[in-house]
Amino acid sequence: MSTRERGNVTVLTVGFLAVLGLLVVVVVNASAAFLERRELMNLADRIALHAADGLDRDRVYLGGLMDEATLDAVDALALTAGIVPSDVSLTLVTTDDRVDVRGTRRARLPLVPPGLPDTATVRAEASARLHLAP
Repeated sequence: MSTRERGNVTVLTVGFLAVLGLLVVVVVNASAAFLERRELMNLADRIALHAADGLDRDRVYLGGLMDEATLDAVDALALTAGIVPSDVSLTLVTTDDRVDVRGTRRARLPLVPPGLPDTATVRAEASARLHLAP
């Protein structure tokens, strides 16, 4: 093997290792963001279900008006206040029988190449509908 061929193999090997390293960074960071999003989706589901428990109980249990039960926004917010972490930005929208939750969180990436951001924004949505069985 000539000296010129050895130089070409070295450049090819260095290039291959650089691409392999970049691929590892992308896969690890994408996996971390996916797991963070999955955790945020679970949290959004839990918040939506807790908020749906904020129905106007007096109307249902004391008045027997199951068809007119609505979600009380104040009760829904009070029920979810204790389970929302401080690093989650939450939007909670209630209608008569539905709760929509949108959560946003900044996730730290485990491997950060120089010059790239070390966090990613992760978003999740969930909704719960109030359905009272007769």
